[in-house]
Formats: sequence, structure tokens, C-alpha cells
Amino acid sequence: MEMDKRTLIAVVLALAILLGYQYFFAKQSPQPVRQPQQTETGKAAEKAEALPSVVPITAAEGQAEAKDIRVETDFYIAVFSSRGGTVKSFVLKKYKDKDGSPVSLLAGPEAVPALALGEKDDFPLAKINFSVKGSDLNLKDSQKGTFIFEYASQKFSVRRTYTFYADSYKFDLTDEVSGLPDYWLALGSHFGIHDTKDSTAPHIGPVILQGTDRIDIVAKKLDQPKEYKDGIKWVAQEDKYFFASIVPSAGVVEAKAWRAQDSAVIALKLKQGVNSYLIYAGPKDYNRLEKLEVGLQHIIDFGFFSILARPLFWILKFFYSFLGNYGWAIVLLTIIVRIPFVPLLNKSQKSMRKMQQLQPKLTELKEKYKNDPQKLQKETLEMYKKYKVNPVGGCLPMLLQIPVFYALYKVLMIAIELRGAPFMLWITDLSSKDPYYILPIVMGITMVLQQKMTPTSMDPKQNKMMMLMPVVFTFLFLNFASGLVLYWLVNNILSIIQQFFTNRKLARESQ
Repeated sequence: MEMDKRTLIAVVLALAILLGYQYFFAKQSPQPVRQPQQTETGKAAEKAEALPSVVPITAAEGQAEAKDIRVETDFYIAVFSSRGGTVKSFVLKKYKDKDGSPVSLLAGPEAVPALALGEKDDFPLAKINFSVKGSDLNLKDSQKGTFIFEYASQKFSVRRTYTFYADSYKFDLTDEVSGLPDYWLALGSHFGIHDTKDSTAPHIGPVILQGTDRIDIVAKKLDQPKEYKDGIKWVAQEDKYFFASIVPSAGVVEAKAWRAQDSAVIALKLKQGVNSYLIYAGPKDYNRLEKLEVGLQHIIDFGFFSILARPLFWILKFFYSFLGNYGWAIVLLTIIVRIPFVPLLNKSQKSMRKMQQLQPKLTELKEKYKNDPQKLQKETLEMYKKYKVNPVGGCLPMLLQIPVFYALYKVLMIAIELRGAPFMLWITDLSSKDPYYILPIVMGITMVLQQKMTPTSMDPKQNKMMMLMPVVFTFLFLNFASGLVLYWLVNNILSIIQQFFTNRKLARESQ
């Protein structure tokens, strides 16, 4: 029984560690993805050996002040500046911050402007004022619109063509560069990041998908620039729920990450000519990203048990489709997930009950053979065999549940669908902590009740250790998302119900 309790304690501690794992790094290896098809301009670039000769400065010469171009769709409002042909602001209309204002994916001044160009990695072209062809865009339904930034000197020329779509968070960018052997395109030091202080986010900062490897970059650990060559699928900047990315059609020489001021910068190096990219700035919406067919859905990190997390995520969304409430969808999903483990848990509880009944005999053996460990071990095993008891039978079902628990935990932690989703009463956002800490406290109480109903060891030290677990979990869950606490609470209630009927059945059998 001592071995059984040590194993049980180890299992519970393992669950606690997994639940705190969000503060560290959980990598996943996504499947190979398909690159976006080259546009006609990209194909033309492969055929052309060089762009036409550099033209003299024209309209850009007389344009002393930067001009802003405003783009509005049903999804966002963006402002682009003729200063470098870069992104000046990007606000999402369908998502709100904690103050009720629209979410900004470019909240403050950047060390390196979003989508800046440069012949060097200090991006001098971001300071040049481009001429503008086009005007403000207000796109509806299936409309699309375009404007162009141009600059030319006697040494080089740049033409940047932006194309926007009313029904998507994506937009296209085509750069025609001549006179520079190669150049850099930066995503920007903060573009795509809304919340830099979310301690529950698995990662905040640049991400690279190189082949099938997702590479997370942490600014604090970026002491020296890091270069990545071959197989660059896309680069991105992310926080917990939002991101911006550059998906090149072809022709990437390398990707590089380095630190500028207090933030990390990620940029692509490309050869001169015509280069096209898909730009995405918006939510981590799995279905929307998958439809783009460029592998951006892999920005959503489902963790080590992603093979289980993805189906659970789809089931959760399916339940929501007819329940209309993610809180009740979590309750139903918790019940469904538990059903396959009911027979195993029944067997586990019976095994623990038998171990409890056998405890006095095991205590006698310990006293009898306290000076002969080998004899004690032999006699103990013989007793297990005689009474058909498995000393670890009570813990194996819990071990089998850990991957499912963690996979569902990961889904509830990162799913943007829960952001701002109400449940009932005071729970108005399942992605945020309970403002009054009621759910975590009730969850802790159910854990205590569950411990009281579960067969325990006769060892006082081990029993005290087990009773300490509810306290540890309660404090661990105080700042967790309400959706996650709800899941654990419902799971505890189901355990209590099952334990009640198991105890009643065993009591009848022992009469």
C-alpha cells in the first residue's frame, strides 16, 4: 500500500507540474505544409534576368511630408505610411481589449517599423518617403483594393504593391526591387502582438516555421543574432491569441532574428527582383488559417499531446455549435472524455479498497520482518498474489488519463474561441480568471471531499501529503482561466459521484 500511495502522490504531482507547464516551452512539430502558389508577378520575376534600369527620382522628390493611407474592412482598420511604405497601425474591429477598446496589433512605436525594407538590417529604406498611387480604401463584401508606394534613385528603385480583401485578415504584398543585390524585409518589432504581459501565454515573440520545425524565439535569450537558412515557410510575431506573419512565395535567402532595444526583430533576406508575400494579421482562428492553405494553422501550439488536443478542440467547437455556450460545451466535453475511463476507474477504486483492507496484514509483515528486507519483500508479494491485489492498480488509470487531461488543458488555455466567451452569472470571460475566486475555491472543496471518500493509507504522513494536494491545486488554479477551472471542477464532481456509487457497492459486497 505504501508503494501504491507513493505512486499516487507522484501522479498527482505530475499533474500539478503539467498544469504549470504553460509557463515554460512546449514545442510541437507540425506536418509539412504547402507553400502559397506564386502569383503571376512572381512567375514573371523568374523569367526576367533583371528589372529595367533605375529611373530618376520623380514624385518622391517633392513629397516632403509623409502621407497616410487608411484601409478599412469588416475585420480591421489599418493605416499605412508613405515613410518606407510601412504599417503604421493595425486595429481589429471584432475583438476588444480589457478596457473595451478594439484590439491593436501595433500598440506602440516600433524599433523597426512593420514591413520595413532595407539594404542592411538597420532598414535605412524605412526612413525614405515614397510616392503614393492610390487613396484610402473602404472595402465591403467581396471587394478588393490596391495602392502602390514607389521610390527611385540613381542607385536603386522600389515599388511596393499592397492588395487587400474585404472578407479576410490576409493581404498581399509584392515588392519590385532593382539596384540592390539583396535586401531585408522585417515583420516589425511588435507587429502582431497585442498583450506582452500575459503570463499564461506559452510564448510571446517571433516564430519561424523551418521545414516542419516550429522555432520559438525569446528576446531575453537573444544575445547574438540567429540565422536560419533553407526551408523557411513563414515568419511570425505572436502573443497568446493574435499574430502577424509573412509567408513568402519563394526566393528566401535566409531568415534572421536579433534584438533591437528590448524587443526581438525577425526579418527575411531576399534577392532583388519581384517578390510576393501573403501577409496575415489577426486572430489565431484555426479554421480560418487552415483555409489559407499555407500552413499558418501551425502557429497554434497544441503542445506535446497535439494528436489528442486537436480532436478535443474540434469536439468542443461542435458542442458549441448547438449549445451556443462554451461553458456548457466544456461541461459536456468533460463528461464525454470521462466516459471511456469509467471501467478503469471502477477497477482502480476497487483495487485501492482491497489495499486498504489488506493494510493491517501488511503492517504485521513489516513488524515481523523489519530486520529482513528481502524476506519482507518476498512475503509481501506472496500476500498480493494470494489476495489477487495489484499494488499499483489504483494509479495506472490515472497515468492513462494524464495525456487526455493535459491535451484538454492545453486546448482550454489557448483557444481564442473562449476569449470573451461568457458562461453564466459572474463568469463573463472563460479565458480570464474568476474575478471572485469562487470557482477555484469550490474546486478545492470538491478535491477535499473526493479525498475523504477515497480509500487511503494507514500511514499518517502519506495521508497528510494527500490532503495537502487540494490546497496546492487551489492556489495553482486561482489565476488560471475560468474555462480550465470549470473543467477541473466538473471532473471532480463526476469523480465524487462515481466514488459514491463504488463505495456503496463495495459496502454491500462486504456485508
